[in-house]
Amino acid sequence: MRVLVIGANGDVGKNIVKNIKNTEDHEPVAMVRKEEQLGYFNDLGVETVLADLEGDFEKAFNQIDAVIFAAGSGPDTGPDKTIIIDQEGAIEAADLAVKNGVKHFILLSSMGADQPKGASKGKHYLYAKHRADLYLTSTTLNYTIVRPGALTDEPGNGKVNLQESGTEFGEIPREDVASVLVHLLAKKEAKGKIYELVSGSTKVADIL
Repeated sequence: MRVLVIGANGDVGKNIVKNIKNTEDHEPVAMVRKEEQLGYFNDLGVETVLADLEGDFEKAFNQIDAVIFAAGSGPDTGPDKTIIIDQEGAIEAADLAVKNGVKHFILLSSMGADQPKGASKGKHYLYAKHRADLYLTSTTLNYTIVRPGALTDEPGNGKVNLQESGTEFGEIPREDVASVLVHLLAKKEAKGKIYELVSGSTKVADIL
């Protein structure tokens, strides 16, 4: 499958692209918004598309079979950018995926997105994720939503806890998040599901 990675230049996104590149069944297409970001992926031998979530990015969906949406506005931006990227960007990407016949749409969300009203901090971020999650579930897409706990820059160890509910909040390395998202591409049973994800004791290769 040709897999469009939206947010490919982010820390999770780069690991997603590398993981897809190392599979036999999938081919990554990295969507980036700045020309200076192209070189990194060209050096990896990865196809790229220059497009911006704040503009017209439908061209990125040309001959795409699956999408992993891992874009985020980042910690240094305000609520307006969070809504534009994390919420509206994801919503428009879902619409374009429907329009272009995408077979599987995986959305990187966040633990707490199911109950944003109860958040003590980052409420605007969780509301944006909540709206994007809710919209995706209302489409005709085969979707998978993954809600990780607090992301860390620690090296991944390939062991996680992935379940649909009841997960105690915890941390997880970005490398392991990326590995899980790519692993789920090939899992039919992951379609139509929402998962919570933290570090755990199960090898990524053994989940589902």
